[in-house]
Amino acid sequence: MDSRPTRHIRNIQALGALAHPVRQRLLDLLKLEGPATVGTLSAATNQAVGNVSHHLRVLASAELIEEAPELAKNRRERWWRLVSADMRWSRVDFDTDALSEAVAHAVGTMVFDRQAAFFRQWLSDRGNYDAAWHEGCAVSAETWLRLTADETRQVAHELTEVLTRWANREVPQDGQQRESVLAVAHTVPATP
Repeated sequence: MDSRPTRHIRNIQALGALAHPVRQRLLDLLKLEGPATVGTLSAATNQAVGNVSHHLRVLASAELIEEAPELAKNRRERWWRLVSADMRWSRVDFDTDALSEAVAHAVGTMVFDRQAAFFRQWLSDRGNYDAAWHEGCAVSAETWLRLTADETRQVAHELTEVLTRWANREVPQDGQQRESVLAVAHTVPATP
């Protein structure tokens, strides 16, 4: 289990660093696969080494990732890892001025679009998965609730706790094949 504390993003530089699809992909890979070299990340993203290096520097300057020099086999090899396995941010922290609000809106929109793209991909590729993945694994759960703002925060907290517990667990070394799975939870005020 990862014992590093949750990283709450509260500054515009760190939030702005999230506003690029390649950087989002790099963070996803570091979260799912663990520390990696520029070369490994370049191959996984089909991006040029120089482009990956640039995006890693942006993420490092925003203190979202850090070098892991203890993993290097020589002085030329550079390994990178997440500063925290769990990163979160809230729109309320960026309602201070027009620029912060615009960046938060852009990043929020990009995150939703990215998540929707994964779900659309599942719908078009689901025939490539065996039957076990069709029976209750790919779930879309939705319900309407009548809640106060405090109750909504509690629901969001409980959903996040479940996802965090599963994300930070020790993955059993039991020989079973495990796929990467995106789990998403949202709570937003809305009107049907």
